[in-house]
Amino acid sequence: MTRQAMKSIDLFSKNVPGTTGILLRAVVGIAGCGGLGSNAAVALVRAGVGKLILADYDVVEESNLNRQYYFQSDIGKKKIEALSGHLKSINPHVHLAAFDRRFSSRDIPEIFKDADVLIEAIDRAETKSWLIEAWRTAFPERHIVCASGLSGAGRTETLKVKHSGKIHIVGDGESDMSRGLCSARVAIAANMEANVAIELLITNNRLRR
Repeated sequence: MTRQAMKSIDLFSKNVPGTTGILLRAVVGIAGCGGLGSNAAVALVRAGVGKLILADYDVVEESNLNRQYYFQSDIGKKKIEALSGHLKSINPHVHLAAFDRRFSSRDIPEIFKDADVLIEAIDRAETKSWLIEAWRTAFPERHIVCASGLSGAGRTETLKVKHSGKIHIVGDGESDMSRGLCSARVAIAANMEANVAIELLITNNRLRR
């Protein structure tokens, strides 16, 4: 047994039995590395997902630190660079494909072609819309996990998952950005997105072979 295999067994020894092998072979795409994307990425790496495809063009600002998985030392860095470092510090063997660029609907089939599941982690509603449409057009057989309605504080019971075919939406579906963003509520939603993706991977034992 290789040293890498030994480390993986130890790191994921508390995983749900029978899931580690499935997750290590899985590929999850994350469109956006802000509050949702950065926290979801951390959850997925801790769960044992073997490869993440990350796409974001932004830099870390101090105002991001109230809800995104970044630190004071990351300010001014590209989010892709900073997040990749944090993920590697959790699992040095995770495979990362990082796209540091602003992407459009035309880029989705190329950037995320290897993803079994896509997590949508974009702030703007109009971007969410074309991202979902581009993914569903390019890969109609694959699932996408989205978020809608996360602002405000508390009201944990309003955060739910709605399923519509291969589209899965986390959030309350109502609140808008005027309420501001709370670290705990954003992190809950991000982990819900990650949990849905993990469930899909496990249930389907890889969605695409």
